[in-house]
Amino acid sequence: MSETIRLAIADGLARITLNRPARLNAFDEEMAHAWERATVEATSSDDVGAILVDAAGPAFCAGGDVVAMSSTVGSGEGIAALAHVIHRGIRALVESSVPVVAAAHGTTAGGGLGILLASDYAVAAADSRIGSRYAGVGLTPDLSVSAQLARAVGERRALQLVLSDRMLSADEALAWGLVAEVSPPDGVAARAEAVARSWLEGATAAYGQAKRLIRSRPTRSFAGQLDEEARTIGAAFDTPEAAARIAAFAAASARKDPR
Repeated sequence: MSETIRLAIADGLARITLNRPARLNAFDEEMAHAWERATVEATSSDDVGAILVDAAGPAFCAGGDVVAMSSTVGSGEGIAALAHVIHRGIRALVESSVPVVAAAHGTTAGGGLGILLASDYAVAAADSRIGSRYAGVGLTPDLSVSAQLARAVGERRALQLVLSDRMLSADEALAWGLVAEVSPPDGVAARAEAVARSWLEGATAAYGQAKRLIRSRPTRSFAGQLDEEARTIGAAFDTPEAAARIAAFAAASARKDPR
């Protein structure tokens, strides 16, 4: 794996670390391909039950490194092709049945917002500043921002972000529903890991299927979604994980029954 993206898998947890701290973890061509490889590997492994996305250095992700891309890619066609590479990594996360938590700190802007939105649960450091900032360099949203932002915060608020240079504070991002928690800066990674560990220590497969049901809902009609819910809960009922937990629940209920 390229040093611009670090991937470590241990005890069911895949940790994907953005690692271009000198450039605020902004994506260049090498990092784009490394991101795709890491996310596909993490979501394809049977050993992974949870994924944590974090970042080295003073920022989570400042989006695309437009300076580097303008010199190495040099054309709109090339930029579009590179966006497709990063998008394949985002799709790997969003479309998988593995829950993803992000630990964001410092600046999250441009495409970095899309990386944050690819997580299912986001923990933001109290020093976070989160925004779009595309128009400032004359560009338009990519990395899933236009696909996911309005679903996360509502259309009107999404428009407020993409039509201005506004940067949300961590508390504003929490109030908008963009992140799930705010943590002290020195504890954000540990808190995000604790969330991931809670999935691994709980009903891991059920959490993953619940994530898949919610994420894949736009692809189905209402009736189709109900059919998929019925199919999924039926399949879950027959798993050893559910059998053990239902038996434990029944035993605990029997102990509480005064009769």
